[in-house]
Amino acid sequence: MATFLVTHGAWSAGFVWKKMRPLLREKGHQLFTPSHTGLGDRLHLANPAIDLETHISDILAVLFHEDLHDVFLVGHSYGGIVATGVADRAPGRIAEIIYLDAIIGEADKSMFDLVAPDIRQRWQDGARTHGDGWRIPSNPLPPDTSAEDVAWITPRRHPQPIKTFSQALRLGVSETHLPRTYIYCTRIAPSDMFGPFAKRTRSTYGWRYLEMDASHSPHVTAPDVLAVVLHGIANKS
Repeated sequence: MATFLVTHGAWSAGFVWKKMRPLLREKGHQLFTPSHTGLGDRLHLANPAIDLETHISDILAVLFHEDLHDVFLVGHSYGGIVATGVADRAPGRIAEIIYLDAIIGEADKSMFDLVAPDIRQRWQDGARTHGDGWRIPSNPLPPDTSAEDVAWITPRRHPQPIKTFSQALRLGVSETHLPRTYIYCTRIAPSDMFGPFAKRTRSTYGWRYLEMDASHSPHVTAPDVLAVVLHGIANKS
């Protein structure tokens, strides 16, 4: 049995991994999907002071209070930066870091530093004009998201606190020695912010690189396939 712990993407929350819970449970695994402070079921805590360190602390608290060890830490999208920070602080509890179509965190760089300038500008403009300067309006869902899933997710998707994107990641070590897998979703959006990370990991020693014929959120649009992929990673197959 493997234990998976998710650091979810921006604007999202733990609820959006709902489809994965029975699928991984059927394969004998545990899945923890906490929501970051200020999002999802923790929306009532939203405030301008929430930053990247807040979200890293959220996941570290789950590791400690659930007493989790040998964890497969799954960072999706923005959650990849959070996962990098968590693994740096608690490497003894992590078996492997899995970056699912994710931004890979780098020391002294923020989310804003790791995306294209036009994307950064769009987010900053959105916060200024529609978010009181600190709330970034959400990106659209992948175009192949079903109408039923759009109706489920959209009202539960909330603005991202801007400091989670603007605060640079603090790391104790520049490069982890933990096993790492990158899963690249090949049904890319017009602006593919994850392609550069996929390209880098595909040709870098020490990384396992996998691809999925899915759009950016396979836990929503292709959960059966993602469950098989995660099961294979846990079983080294």
